Amino acid sequence: MENQYRIIETARELEELVTEIDSEAVLAVDLEADSMHHFKEKVCLVQLATPRVSAIVDPLVLPDLSPLKPLFADPQIKKVFHGADYDVRSLYRDFEIDIQHLFDTQLASMFLGIRETGLEAVLKSRFDVQLDKKFQRKDWSVRPLPTEMMAYAAKDAVYLVKLADELAAELEAKGRLSWVEEECALLSRVRPPVNDGTPLFLKCKGAGKLKRIELAVLEELLELRRKIARRKDRPLFKVLGNGALIKIATRGPRSISSLERLRVLSARQVAMHGQDIIAAVKKGFKVTPDKLPRYPRKKAPQVPPQVPDRIKALKAWRDRKAEALELDPPLLLTKAQMAVVATACPRSIHSLDALADLKNWQKREFGRHIVNILKKMK
Repeated sequence: MENQYRIIETARELEELVTEIDSEAVLAVDLEADSMHHFKEKVCLVQLATPRVSAIVDPLVLPDLSPLKPLFADPQIKKVFHGADYDVRSLYRDFEIDIQHLFDTQLASMFLGIRETGLEAVLKSRFDVQLDKKFQRKDWSVRPLPTEMMAYAAKDAVYLVKLADELAAELEAKGRLSWVEEECALLSRVRPPVNDGTPLFLKCKGAGKLKRIELAVLEELLELRRKIARRKDRPLFKVLGNGALIKIATRGPRSISSLERLRVLSARQVAMHGQDIIAAVKKGFKVTPDKLPRYPRKKAPQVPPQVPDRIKALKAWRDRKAEALELDPPLLLTKAQMAVVATACPRSIHSLDALADLKNWQKREFGRHIVNILKKMK
C-alpha cells in the first residue's frame, strides 16, 4: 500500500480536505504529541486517512482545527482509532473535538481474542507490515520535522481503514460487533482530567502509605517539582522521579549532606535543586497538626456474608465462558462488576437493568446465565 500523503498547513487546505472527507463513510485517525518532552503536552500532528485520502494536519502551524469538528461529530462517518483513549482525551483537551461513531481497532482485536493488540503487532500479523518505531519517542513539536518523520506519522493511519473493515466483519461473524460498538460509544465520551485543586499527592504512586506529616512534605516537594517543570518546560518525570520524592518525604533530610546520603538524586540534581528541596522539606514539617493532609480512605461497604461465595461462583462461570470464547476473562466481567452483581443479587433479567455498572451487551448476552447462577445459591 503506497503511503502518499499531503500536509495541511493553511485554512484553505483544511477546508478543502474537510470537503473531500465529508463524503466518505470511514475516517482513520492517529495523533502525535509531545508528552515526553514538555511540561504541558499538546497534539503536534493529526493524521487523517480514508480509502482515497491521506493527510497530515499540523496544528502547530494551523492551530484552528474547528473545521474538523463537524466531521468528528458526524455519526454517518466511522472514525477509526487504535487505542483511542489518549487520542479522544487529547482532541477534546486541545480542540474541543467531540467524536461520534468511534471504532477502536485495539478494542476490536481484544474482543476477537487477539493476544498482542499493539498496532505494530496487529499490522504485522494482518498485512505483514513492519512499522518502524524509531520515531515514537521523538519530540514532535520540533519544526521543521524531517520528511521521514512525517512519512512515519502518516503510515499508521493509512492501514487503519482496511484493518477496521476486516475486524468488523470478523466481529459480526462471531456476534460480537454490537459489544464493541457499545464499548466504543462509551470510550468516545472519556475526557481529560480537570485540575480541580485536589492535592498533588493523590496522583503520586505510593503516597497512600505515608504518614500525615510525610504527606505534607511530599505535597511541598510535588509543588516544587511542578514549578521547576513549568519553568524548564520539561515533563514532571524528567525533573524528579516519584520514587525519589517519596523517599525524601519519608526520610525528611534537613541538609544537603543528608540529602546526598539518601542516594536518590544524581549529583547534578542535588546541585541544581538541593537547596529548594531542603526548603520544601522544612516547609512541610512546619504544617500545624490541624492542617496536616489526610490520605482519603474508602470505607469498605458492609456486604452480606454470602457475597464472597456469589463472586466465586460468578468468577468460575466467567472463566469457563471466557475460555470457550477464547477471550480474556475481564472482558466479559471485571472483578468490580462481579462484586456489584454479587452484592445486588438480581433474581430476574429485569432487575439487572438497575445495575448501571453492567453494559447493555453484558446484560443481553449473559444476563440469564448470571441470574440463574445466583438463583441456585442460598
